[in-house]
Amino acid sequence: MTIPPAAPTGAPEPRDRFTRLRKATDRVPTKWFAAIGTTLFLAVTAVFGGLSPVAAEEKPLAQLSDGQTHTSAQLNVTVERAALIDRLPGSGAIADREKGERILVVLVRLENLWTRPLSSGSQPGFAQSVRLAADSRPADGVVREDDQTAPFWLQPNVPVLVAFSWVVRGSDYADASEVTIVLEDGSLVVGQMLYVGEDWGDYAPAAEVTLPLADVGAGVGS
Repeated sequence: MTIPPAAPTGAPEPRDRFTRLRKATDRVPTKWFAAIGTTLFLAVTAVFGGLSPVAAEEKPLAQLSDGQTHTSAQLNVTVERAALIDRLPGSGAIADREKGERILVVLVRLENLWTRPLSSGSQPGFAQSVRLAADSRPADGVVREDDQTAPFWLQPNVPVLVAFSWVVRGSDYADASEVTIVLEDGSLVVGQMLYVGEDWGDYAPAAEVTLPLADVGAGVGS
């Protein structure tokens, strides 16, 4: 009598194990593998200090001199002159002599390149397009040079000479022979929810202008 071979016991052969594994994984949705892989990647990354941020490459500012025009989508901007003065009525900036304050005035020719008038009183607005490199404050006064109007409108394609004035500490500019101005470009912002329409905002540095700084002394009416 022939004894039939005993039924195999114990662990299955390696080939059987892989066959079963393949059949089991065939029933697992492919997107699960992607999720598992992502989880493992993040876990390993965390162990080694996390993801390294990619530094955004900063675009260097254009370097201009007085009289050169900077053009953006919104404006033509030409910085013409800069002066240090004790007082300048009508400029919108008032210095306190007892505190050693003076007024730094920058004359800038602006031309509105947009299709609609622009107000100097808008916040944000084109009044932010000119600032001192050494001082992040907006100008204390922004007026038309010819009639000291403030606020005022820039009509499309009509150049206007504008006086930007800052109250500064006189000691900061006692020996200064020049000053650097930063010109900022605005982006056209389109309202979608609470605000409907278009306007300019998100001003960012785009160019620098270094020009002579004249000290004109006491000023008008002193």
